[in-house]
Parts: sequence; C-alpha cells; structure tokens
Amino acid sequence: MGDNGRTSPSWLDTTAYPFAPRWFDAPDGTMHYLDEGTGNPVVLVHGNPTWSFQFREVVRRLDGVRAIAPDHLGFGLSDKPRGYSYRPRDQARNLAALLDSLDLHDVTLVVGDWGGPLGLSWALDHPDRVRSLVITNTWMWSVRRDWYYQGFSGFMGGPIGRRLIMRRNFFAGGFLPQVYGDRTKLTPEIHAQYLAPLGTPDDRVGCARFPREIIASSEWLDSLWRRRGALPHERVTLAWGMKDKAFRAKELDRWQSLFPSARVLRLGDCGHFVAEEHPDVLAAEILAVAR
Repeated sequence: MGDNGRTSPSWLDTTAYPFAPRWFDAPDGTMHYLDEGTGNPVVLVHGNPTWSFQFREVVRRLDGVRAIAPDHLGFGLSDKPRGYSYRPRDQARNLAALLDSLDLHDVTLVVGDWGGPLGLSWALDHPDRVRSLVITNTWMWSVRRDWYYQGFSGFMGGPIGRRLIMRRNFFAGGFLPQVYGDRTKLTPEIHAQYLAPLGTPDDRVGCARFPREIIASSEWLDSLWRRRGALPHERVTLAWGMKDKAFRAKELDRWQSLFPSARVLRLGDCGHFVAEEHPDVLAAEILAVAR
C-alpha cells in the first residue's frame, strides 16, 4: 500500500482526478485504488472499459464517508500483466484480496457493469461486512440462453470483435459512446481518460477478454446467482439508466424480483454509466444508505 514509488502517467488529468494514488500487491499484479475521506466505507467497483476515473464526480460529493475505488488489473492505473487470465473469477479474487486487506466493515457496495458480479462476489463471501447495496446497470446470473447477450458476446468476444478491440481500441473508442444516454456528456477530455489507459494492444488484453466472458463465465455467474440469498436485502437501491443498450428494463425487473423492497430510481435520460451521467443523484443515494 502507499505510493509504491510510482508516478502518475503523463496522460492523467489530475485536475479532473485529483486523488492520491494508492497501491496493493494483489496475487496477480499491483492494483491501483483511491481511498478518500473518513467514515463508513463506500466501495465503488467499475466494469469494462472504464476505471476508477468513472467515479471521480461521485467521490467529490461523498462527504462524511470513506470512498474506495479500485482499478481492476488491466484497467486504469493498475498493472496489465502479461500471461494473466483476466477471467472474471480471477479478477474477483484480486479484488477480494484488496478489500480483505483493508479490513472493511459496514460497507456500502456500489456496482455497475462487470463490477456487479465482481463486487457482489465479495459481498456473497462477506455478507456480515456489507451494510447496503447500490446497484446500477449490471447483472449477476448466466445469460447463456439469452440471444441478446449471445449475439453481443459472440461478436465482440469473437475473432472480429477481439481484433477491433486489440488493434483499434474499439471498446473504449467506439462502443463506450454508444451506451451513453446523452453523448454530449462524454466530452473529448473525458473520453481521452478512458482511451489512454488502453493505449496499446498489450494494454487491451483485459478489455478484450470481458466480452467473451459474458457467455464463457456462465458457470461462475450461475454459482453467484445460486447464492443470491446471502446478499443483504435491507438498504438496497437500484439506480438504473433506462436508455442503456447493454442492461435493459428486463434486467432491472430481475433485480426487483430479488429485492422487492429496494428503492428504485429509473433515470429516463441516462444510459449505462449512471456515475458519469448523474453523479449528483448517485452520490445522494449512496449517502442516504451509507451514513
């Protein structure tokens, strides 16, 4: 932990992202994370192709709590180790090692995209440490029989999609803007902070792996869903971008079936990244259940 003797990369906009870097030697590489403030911990878990930069405006608004946001291996400022599997179950293992090292209790867990299954896998193992859940557009079950995800995973996780990601940084460059509800909120300056960490083909291996794993990790996702009863059912908020093309009203309905007493926010003008498009709303919801 600590600064680890590393310096920030030249592309990092430290005005937009002014947080002190922290480092953890996980089993498969060194992970970067931010750790700001004091109080009950709020852990914010990103997905693909983003990193903790996604939560910068939320973190600024989280007064009176401790905000922790890691970068998965292969993303953001974390290592991008060659030879690493980048499978979700292995990413979850590294995330768990970081969170366990921090000895967190009364955690509010905020998840979206692949951060859903990765973060919730830790919650399933430590339900006594979780105070509340804030779930944005994500899932935690097998979609192997859903044609919508079969098609996406088959294309983006197949030879053509992988080539587009590895050679052209397509997931961050082309796909990312498509899942915004209001694309004007993805300014060139913000977009640059998502493109730069995936600047070379060697940097994109993790990004390219995730689309394939939507189907390839069905067994692992099944194993999480079978344990869903272990999740805390009190103080659950579902904050959903209704213009999201990745996770739709259908997926929100499934979460509502699991958490019938959850507070539900349907953000009609918002896409996939609630933290980017409505940081004020998301921060207020987090504070309501975290303090």
